[in-house]
Amino acid sequence: MPRTVSDGGEDFDGDVSSQTGSHRYTDSNSTHHHHHHGYKVGFPPAKGLLAEFADGVKETFFADDPLREYKDQPRSKKLWLSLVHLFPVLDWARSYSFGKFKGDFVAGLTIASLCIPQDIGYAKLAFLPAHVGLYSSFVPPLVYAMMGSSRDIAIGPVAVVSLLLGTLLQEEIDPVKNPYEYSRLAFTATFFAGITQAMLGFFRLGFIIEFLSHAAIVGFMAGAAVTIALQQLKGFLGIKKFTKKSDIISVMESVWGNWNYQTILIGASFLAFLLTTKYIAKKNKKLFWVSAIAPLISVVISTFCVFITHADKQGVAIVKDIKQGINPPSFHLIYWSGPYLAKGFRIGVVAGMVALTEAIAIGRTFAAMKDYQIDGNKEMVALGTMNIVGSMTSCYVATGSFSRSAVNYMAGCKTAVSNVVMAIVVMLTLLLITPLFKYTPNAILASIIINAVVSLVDYETAYLIWKVDKMDFVALLGAFFGVVFASVEYGLLIAVAISLGKILLQVTRPRTALLGNLPRTTIYRNVEQYPEATKVPGVMIVRVDSAIYFTNSNYVKERILRWLRDEEEQQQEQKLSKTEFLIVELSPVTDIDTSGIHALEELLKALEKRKIQLILANPGPAVIQKLRSAKFTDLIGDDKIFLSVSDAVKKFAPKSALNV
Repeated sequence: MPRTVSDGGEDFDGDVSSQTGSHRYTDSNSTHHHHHHGYKVGFPPAKGLLAEFADGVKETFFADDPLREYKDQPRSKKLWLSLVHLFPVLDWARSYSFGKFKGDFVAGLTIASLCIPQDIGYAKLAFLPAHVGLYSSFVPPLVYAMMGSSRDIAIGPVAVVSLLLGTLLQEEIDPVKNPYEYSRLAFTATFFAGITQAMLGFFRLGFIIEFLSHAAIVGFMAGAAVTIALQQLKGFLGIKKFTKKSDIISVMESVWGNWNYQTILIGASFLAFLLTTKYIAKKNKKLFWVSAIAPLISVVISTFCVFITHADKQGVAIVKDIKQGINPPSFHLIYWSGPYLAKGFRIGVVAGMVALTEAIAIGRTFAAMKDYQIDGNKEMVALGTMNIVGSMTSCYVATGSFSRSAVNYMAGCKTAVSNVVMAIVVMLTLLLITPLFKYTPNAILASIIINAVVSLVDYETAYLIWKVDKMDFVALLGAFFGVVFASVEYGLLIAVAISLGKILLQVTRPRTALLGNLPRTTIYRNVEQYPEATKVPGVMIVRVDSAIYFTNSNYVKERILRWLRDEEEQQQEQKLSKTEFLIVELSPVTDIDTSGIHALEELLKALEKRKIQLILANPGPAVIQKLRSAKFTDLIGDDKIFLSVSDAVKKFAPKSALNV
């Protein structure tokens, strides 16, 4: 093999040979230096199997280093820190002041006025009695206030989860014929939703919900909003017979029933009122309270009108009696055995995951606005515990609600105490004023829910996603159409499948790039990005832009050989000098496995047949260590591994290196 020494008189090889093997191994500094001539690729100190495994586990499950504050503390302090970790209320309650309470009190009253009408409607969406919706805004927020770390999130039943529960539960039990068994299954599902959430947090598996990409969530929420709005047509148009299915086609078929015009009049006029207040609040941020209390005003006025005009006698459907009194215990109602245990578990896991995704997304959004940190795993434990306690006190799955959290934030909440204020107002409502809701028309609840879910359709973000990343947009559309045309669970499945497919595509087909030299520099860059970059005669430089694993090793090898083939065809056409050296730039390659090394060995053989030398530039610590362990460094030769592309070019193509 021809060896050239650079004409600059600087004997590169001699310089390197003076660094003995042992010296190079101990001198870890050699890897940190700048590109000085004479530096060779350093090897990191070897780690034992256990140390490597421990590092991997730590990065996966404890990326936020939760035990940092426990270091060098006395036992009593450690115990206190553990308690604070479980109950953040112990931390912030110490600095709580009357000034903060004023903000929380106003915010709590505002979200209570919004949540009471919504809860009654959402319970209907889940085919549960209205009082169960109110129960779920009483106990869970109290538990969350003690354990949660978000200051802005408002806890209670939400539209998407209610719809999901309603669809999944009624596949198992008919809520009209067997309301008792149905609510038992609902509490069982709630229990397992809580268990799922708490376990994910406890075992620090928060990264699982990261599999739902932002785009998929936007699509899923929009689809759910359309589905929920369509479901509300029953109450809105006063239709007696309505489909149980949630897909758009069955809903549209059952819409052409006999409408009740008084109901439509009530629904439409109040929906117009609600949307107007929403528009006013959007235009002037200071008037946010107008849209927040509008639902309660609508309920009061419409209930009064129905009561006076006896419209319920003319076929306007009303809420009828809401049970008075606070949550009875329901521990004995949960199915602990029998066929419904497994069904409750399955439904609970799905509902728990959806509820989690929504709550964490909301928590992060508002934490970013106010510039504080929330701990995802802590949130999961809090949400899980809250639903476990809820399932034993006649509640169904509660989570963070986007519309109420936004109102809470605007109303100037300072801490989770606003949730406590809301819970107390709901409790007083349950104890004192539920009989007054008797004549509330269902059309009002329908228009309140339609008004609430309209904002879940985020078309601005959808347009942005379309502009930035078409593949993300496909995930968004998949989730959207899945929910609208099939069901909520199919929409979720499609969203997850597309998100996973996108990851697989990126893993199995990593990008590779041909590099050229930027004139008058020693910098080598992608020739597509920098058309002025020139190719070095006789040398081909390829960069691989991802780790090389069994999923893509074969593709990487084939792709490099394809670059070579294309290059050879060009050389024959233009009578250029033949390629003698192939430099593979490895800086983006974070890791390599045995299949990857095997592919490099095959590449080496293929190149030897063509009389082309393989040279590696800038391998990272993990890569060089594995190449050494697999004896690939001996196979290729230590003199073929360089710190940078320019060092390699200087050594093997000295003529062109001098023109710089």
